[in-house]
Amino acid sequence: MPTKKKIKILRIINRFNIGGPTYNATFLTKYLSEDFETMLIGGLPEEGESDSLHILQEYGLDPILLEEMKRTPSFQGDRKAYKRLKEIIREFKPDIVHTHASKAGALGRKAAHELNVPVIIHTFHGHVFHSYFGKFKSRIYKLIERRLAKKSTGIVAISNLQKEELSKEHNICAGKKITVIPLGFDLNKFHENLEEKRQITRAEYSIMEDEVAICIIGRLAPIKNHTLFLESIELVSKQTDKKIAVFIVGDGAERISIELKIENMQLGSNVRFVLTSWIKNIDYFNAGMDILCLTSNNEGTPVSLIEAQAANIPVISTDVGGVRDVVKDGVTGFIVPKNSKEKFSEKLLLLLENDDKRKVMSQNGWNFVKNKFHYTTLVDNMELYYKKLLKEKLDDRN
Repeated sequence: MPTKKKIKILRIINRFNIGGPTYNATFLTKYLSEDFETMLIGGLPEEGESDSLHILQEYGLDPILLEEMKRTPSFQGDRKAYKRLKEIIREFKPDIVHTHASKAGALGRKAAHELNVPVIIHTFHGHVFHSYFGKFKSRIYKLIERRLAKKSTGIVAISNLQKEELSKEHNICAGKKITVIPLGFDLNKFHENLEEKRQITRAEYSIMEDEVAICIIGRLAPIKNHTLFLESIELVSKQTDKKIAVFIVGDGAERISIELKIENMQLGSNVRFVLTSWIKNIDYFNAGMDILCLTSNNEGTPVSLIEAQAANIPVISTDVGGVRDVVKDGVTGFIVPKNSKEKFSEKLLLLLENDDKRKVMSQNGWNFVKNKFHYTTLVDNMELYYKKLLKEKLDDRN
């Protein structure tokens, strides 16, 4: 019997940095069924970001690295990356080119369209249409994305809210062209051996038994709004006698600014700060925490919130992006208005003071995320979507 021809996927990601896109690309490359053959390409992190190549290595993947593909626009670099992508497409002859995030989406879709790749798909892992740039620049990005959407066979949004924003608020394309497929993760490791991991982490950071450990995880960048986090900690510290260990995990351009803010905060002796930079064994670290916070002005699907709930940590987040899709408000954590120091600190104080409330919420987290955001769900949904678009393309030709 002749061997069945595999569907060839060329997967292109902006850059291999810590975050949802890397995990998404990793699991879709590793776990698609034997019906598919995938080649993975990506750029490298920007300065201040931690690379995520260890994640790919953990799953036995060896991607093609395009040093020319940078997040920051560069005519010369972008031109080189575009030329290289076209060379790879000609050689690999994919049935589907699937791009992830903005730069990869722009260069990859343009190259695929020019070389007549049958199916071109783009996943929005977030967008830059608000909170990143001024009105003029945002308008330019929207125009570019509308043109690219016309070159795309299909668009993937990672949340229902994102689909609504793309189709109705920003008019990138019609809603019927957008399919919602949530991200998926390897969540079991965040839920296994929690007590053992907790003891290891709390010993490593000298966290006392009666100390409540609060953390925030992410790039130290303006969009993450660490100022709101710090101001909320300062406000709460004046209303409690609880011992608090505050962990800021990540690195970036705002590090010095954050350190200066911490030095000038009015805090009691019951509060201490630890800036850890990036942490690779985040499953161990999470197990030692009691509350995880997110204060961003814009998000796609925040990985840190999903991983925290898998590790039985209650969360508090601003109401941005796809947060309402990943947190059950009042059940696994709290969602508060963006930029509201009063509301954020109110919920933080509630969890800080109430051990029983934290315990109940922590037990709800795993049950909420374990199936909804597991990579097997992501892979199953994406396989169906790939085959559907290929069939439609074949039917159109016939």
